[in-house]
Amino acid sequence: MTMASYDRKILLSALLVAMFCTDASLAARHLLDTTPAPQAAPAVPSLPTIPTLPSTLPPLPTAQLPPLPTVPTTTLPKLALPPLPNIPSLPSIPTTIPTGFPPLPSIPTTIPTIPGLQIPSVPFLAPPPAATTP
Repeated sequence: MTMASYDRKILLSALLVAMFCTDASLAARHLLDTTPAPQAAPAVPSLPTIPTLPSTLPPLPTAQLPPLPTVPTTTLPKLALPPLPNIPSLPSIPTTIPTGFPPLPSIPTTIPTIPGLQIPSVPFLAPPPAATTP
C-alpha cells in the first residue's frame, strides 16, 4: 500500500464520523424544536407580616443575691526536705591555644623498589631534562 491510500482511508473515516455526528445533532435539534414550551412557574406566596415589639420595655425585676460563702483558710504544714547535694567543681580549662604545630611528614619523591618487580619509570615524576645551551 502506498502512502496516498492511507491518506484516503483517513479522509474517508473522518467524513463518516462527521456525517454521523451531524445527523445526531440534527436529530437532537429536531427534538428540541418539537417539545412544548414549559409551563410558567407558580406564583410565589407572599410572606406573612411580622409583629413589631413595643418601643418601651417594662423594667426588669431586681432581686437581692445571697452573699457568697467564704472559703476557709487553712495553713499547710511545712515539709522537711533533705538538703540539696553539692556539685563538684569542674576542672579548669586552659585558655591559651598552643602555637607550635608538629612538622608535617614529607612526601617521598622516589618509588620504593620491590625485589623481583620491575616498575617502569613514570615521566611526570622524573625531574625535567637539563636545558642544553648552544
